[in-house]
Amino acid sequence: MNIEKIPVITVSYNTPELVKNLLTTFREKYSNPYYIIDGSDPEHLAEIKNIVSKFNNVHLIDFGYNIHHGPGMAWAIENLSLSGPVLFLDSDIEIVRSGFIEELFKSLKPNMYGVGAVGYVNRGGFNIDYAKDAIRYLHPICMLCNIEVMRQWPLPTKHGAPMTEAMLALHDSQNFGLIENIEWVMNDAASGTQKIFIDHKGQGTVFKTGGYHLEEWMQKAQEEANQQEALVDLEDYDKNLLAYIPTQCKNLVEIGCKSGAMAAAYKKINPNCKYQGIEPSAMAAQAARKYCDTVLQVEIESVGIEFFTKLSTADCWILGNVLEKLKDPWTFLARIFHTMPKDGVIVASIANAQHWSVQAKLGIGDFRYQETGSMNRAHLRWFTRATLFELFMQNGFRIVEGHPIILDEPFRDKVIPAIRLMAESVGANPDVAVEDSLPIQYIIKAAPAEKS
Repeated sequence: MNIEKIPVITVSYNTPELVKNLLTTFREKYSNPYYIIDGSDPEHLAEIKNIVSKFNNVHLIDFGYNIHHGPGMAWAIENLSLSGPVLFLDSDIEIVRSGFIEELFKSLKPNMYGVGAVGYVNRGGFNIDYAKDAIRYLHPICMLCNIEVMRQWPLPTKHGAPMTEAMLALHDSQNFGLIENIEWVMNDAASGTQKIFIDHKGQGTVFKTGGYHLEEWMQKAQEEANQQEALVDLEDYDKNLLAYIPTQCKNLVEIGCKSGAMAAAYKKINPNCKYQGIEPSAMAAQAARKYCDTVLQVEIESVGIEFFTKLSTADCWILGNVLEKLKDPWTFLARIFHTMPKDGVIVASIANAQHWSVQAKLGIGDFRYQETGSMNRAHLRWFTRATLFELFMQNGFRIVEGHPIILDEPFRDKVIPAIRLMAESVGANPDVAVEDSLPIQYIIKAAPAEKS
């Protein structure tokens, strides 16, 4: 590969002199395409624009507000037309001599996340010395990453250590080999050392701008740490769904495991199983680790097929009110199908969009989202009994067992006759229409339809 085709990303904030020094010393050695993601105030932005204009093949994307390091990197990962290896550099770096990109590239294998300076942090993202369960952390000071792999894991966030969520996901899934420490990067990033390739000035943005301006994140991190001590309600799980989980599963994955109540309940039935939770909330994920064998803090739709491949030994996927909350449940189920063992199953609960109350509200134009129930504002997709069958069949599954959840709802008797008349008026079976309007939810078990 032509090293000088590798794109470079730097996030900057109110530090035109650092940007000038970085670009000057970089351009003396390399001609790579360069992207500056900038969140500077107007007076500093004008100077940065002037600096950037003096360099060829340098692109400035300015936001007009402090986008912060993590969100700036995430924006570039999601929105720029990047492929293959991408180099990330801090703005307070000076290039001492050429050859460093070549050295990084030698160590970056095609399926790796990235290489650079790897240290250790705790689960909150704070630097620590090595200890048991310490999280290996790839510092964004100077790192070369495979952009396609980065997109399969949580993106950088507004955080004092913006790579924390990605590194937690790598750690919890035991993908330790996807990042590699390069000794010279760690040396060059430290203060008081003889520099080999780069000179990291160290907290240049902090000194120039008065801080990282992360007080909001620090407060939130502390609040979440305090709340993690709260007691978990171990009765907060779907007992109907639990009844559908096979009792002898060896390896289970629960999407949206919350604080681990379902895991705790199932572990009482089958204590020798491996139970893995996937939960986007950091606070809930931390609480769930007490009851699950492992918990990955990740948005399930933010990962690629390789993530599902790593879970290919799971013989049961638990989807409690998950499918209706996904942007693309079809692709999600297809990925499970392509990686699931032939004797695996999915157990799922899903809201019934044909419920009589939903039909009644739609009929009078009162289709308003609510915090809970059938009209939960978190619902992005809607399924009836028929379309629920189609969802699974179209993506390789057959529903082998199911159960409608029907509540005692006396008011429905006033609506049922209208549903019957509506079905008759369009030539549909009124008995089926009424029957399908009663369940508020379905519990189903599905198995791969074709696995050779």
